[in-house]
Amino acid sequence: MEAFGCESITGHSITDRGAVSRVDDGQRTLGGARSGDEDPAITDWSPEVAEIDRRRALAMQMGGPERVARQHAAGRLTIRERIDGLVDPGSFHEFGALVGSATYENGVMSGFTPEPYVGGLAKIDGRPVVVAGEDFTVRGGSAQGGVPGQRSKRHFAVQMAEEYRVPFVQMLDGVGANVAAMDQLGRSYIPNSGDWSRNLGLLAKVPVIAGIAGAVAGGVAAYALLTHWNCMIEGSELFSAGPPVVKRAIGLDISKSDLGGTDVHVRQSGVADNLATDELDCFAQMRRFLSYLPQNVWELPPYEEPNDRPDRREEALLSIIPRQRKRAYSMHKLIGLVVDEGSFFEIKPLYARSLIVGLARMHGHVVGVVANNPMVQGGALDVPGSEKMTHFIEMCDYFRIPLINFADVPGFMVGPQAEAAGVLRSGMRALWIAHQITVPLVTVQVRRCYGMAGVATSTPARLGLRIGWPSGEWGSIPIEGGVEAAYRRVINDAADPDAKRAEIEDRLRLMKSVFPIAEAFGVEELIDPRDTRHVIIRYLETAIPRLSHDLGPKPRYGVRP
Repeated sequence: MEAFGCESITGHSITDRGAVSRVDDGQRTLGGARSGDEDPAITDWSPEVAEIDRRRALAMQMGGPERVARQHAAGRLTIRERIDGLVDPGSFHEFGALVGSATYENGVMSGFTPEPYVGGLAKIDGRPVVVAGEDFTVRGGSAQGGVPGQRSKRHFAVQMAEEYRVPFVQMLDGVGANVAAMDQLGRSYIPNSGDWSRNLGLLAKVPVIAGIAGAVAGGVAAYALLTHWNCMIEGSELFSAGPPVVKRAIGLDISKSDLGGTDVHVRQSGVADNLATDELDCFAQMRRFLSYLPQNVWELPPYEEPNDRPDRREEALLSIIPRQRKRAYSMHKLIGLVVDEGSFFEIKPLYARSLIVGLARMHGHVVGVVANNPMVQGGALDVPGSEKMTHFIEMCDYFRIPLINFADVPGFMVGPQAEAAGVLRSGMRALWIAHQITVPLVTVQVRRCYGMAGVATSTPARLGLRIGWPSGEWGSIPIEGGVEAAYRRVINDAADPDAKRAEIEDRLRLMKSVFPIAEAFGVEELIDPRDTRHVIIRYLETAIPRLSHDLGPKPRYGVRP
């Protein structure tokens, strides 16, 4: 794009001032300083301050009126409007506003193009954060030519969040590297992993979140994944390489939306965590997500004065689980009846829907919720669900967020498609991560808990609590499938195979009563479902203080599976 024309506000270059000292009565001192009364022409820096103001005003124009109008015509805000809409009013303090490319004529600036990245310190709900994002109105939000190792405002923003130990909040809207860099450098370069090390290290120290707000590609798309949580706005797109590169590489002509729109990444790939209807909705979700997270791993999650009674008993919990074993029920309703009213914030609600995860509060304390969804695949854990669970519980462990698992899991998903997708690999990774966490974990065994997927509902790393409901049924394998495998010959040799199968199933089902399991200390407590909230709160308020003795970074299990 063309730089904006600028006329000098002084009769000489700003670099001329101070280079030559004005002479008064033939007296001067070293460096141009004078003794006695100072000449205002020498000591007054108003022209330079005015030049700072002029350049800052140019930076505020971003890519210029035409580019800004184009951004608005696409239904999208500019980066500066996004920051203003996201943070507390008047709290944004920008750094590097004057960074950019200037042109000079006879030592006087004649044009200026700001760097397409805006960042600074701000507050969200009174909490300090670093907030930043690409300016799509300048070079499509591409970095400084995309040159590895080149110091940039992005690197500075990441370093500031790391060293000040505050959340890093991003609004992503850029195309990553720009091949025009080769024209500037006169050469190409080898991608350097060192440029990403600080971004990766940041994840182990402070909350990192992003709003996906426009057309996001290349390296900028990667930043969407180097987060603990992200939100994709309806109508935005995200891909490793855009349609022109795809067409040239594999001959496929495809639209941005079909390649990487919200339907692709919110519902199918799981790359995006949550969906926002518009930018204002995105800002609200970003603020809400942050409200559950601590400033950094050296602090506990923020406690909030509760507006709900800890001893609230919901009668609906007594009958929410059907006696008909194959009937589904609303796990979302169950969660809402136990946690603080209105506090549940679901994450990835449209992806891997057989598993529910989200953040909530219990008597003001932040908790992570994991629950099987009997309305989708019977709650069986498949590959997407395992990945969803892995990332979520790992994030909670990083930030010392206790976990509540409402277990109703028949096992891993079965069948040829599940096996070909690698359900055992992803499922066992979820189990391995579950057994590494060190935060308090309460498992509420509301109905089924079978097999290796059932093992993943608890952890031996710390003393947790397993609560059983009278509706529970637990074991290595569900009776129906187990009988078919273990008693195949007996069933086949019977005069009435169906009757024989039913007889064996009924006999074994009598052995699966929750009371003998409670007698053998198979669960720590068998309770009235209506007491669930009170029991969990009592346990958490005893266990949570211990977390303050175990703060700081944890070993990295991985970013996102």
